[in-house]
Amino acid sequence: MLSLYSLLNRMVVSLMYKILVADDHPLFRDAIVNIIGIKYPGSTTYETEDVESTLAFVKDNDEVDLILLDLNMPGMSNLNGLLDLRNQCPTTPVVIVSAEQEKQKILQTLSYGAVGFIAKSSSKDVIGEALDSIFQGNVYLPSDIMRSQNEATVTSNEFQALPENISLLTRRELIVLQHLTKGEANKQIAFNLHISETTVKSHVSSILKKLGASNRVKVVLGCSDIDFNQYLKR
Repeated sequence: MLSLYSLLNRMVVSLMYKILVADDHPLFRDAIVNIIGIKYPGSTTYETEDVESTLAFVKDNDEVDLILLDLNMPGMSNLNGLLDLRNQCPTTPVVIVSAEQEKQKILQTLSYGAVGFIAKSSSKDVIGEALDSIFQGNVYLPSDIMRSQNEATVTSNEFQALPENISLLTRRELIVLQHLTKGEANKQIAFNLHISETTVKSHVSSILKKLGASNRVKVVLGCSDIDFNQYLKR
């Protein structure tokens, strides 16, 4: 049985993240890194300043827990940079941090695989709350966007998991998928299932491939109504 000290230590470790801040403005990167340092002491942050260096970094560092991506940094080419990044690391959550104000474009980032949008004008407290929500596995959007009627267009029925594809999943993949639909991030799933985060990422990648989904957001939204008991009885 774990001692209270060991349990508390594991809880603290579980809140230490590896976060990549991809933005071409040094002062803003410094501000975000400072917020992360206060919010999650002991976490590791990395910095890149354009799409090319970001893609190169994630290619050699697949252990990153979260990518905070500026929508307008060099090399983005509208949303093509986001697509390239999602193709490079499909299991790593990407959150857009931008001054973009056009609602439709913000919502479009979700359909391209982002798990959230944080406005650059947000206060430190709001950014901290957004990061908390994202690390809990939620999709984060500013409140005014959440109230938008257009959100339903992006999030509903865009992807639907077919029963024949769900049947292709192994028992372990089904369990991981079940945790995904509860809004759990990779690190939390690994902790709950007593497996490594690398193993979780491998399972998530396999789930995406078997279900025919391009990113985890679509899987979470498209599999929320699955009766897992039915499939786990096999």
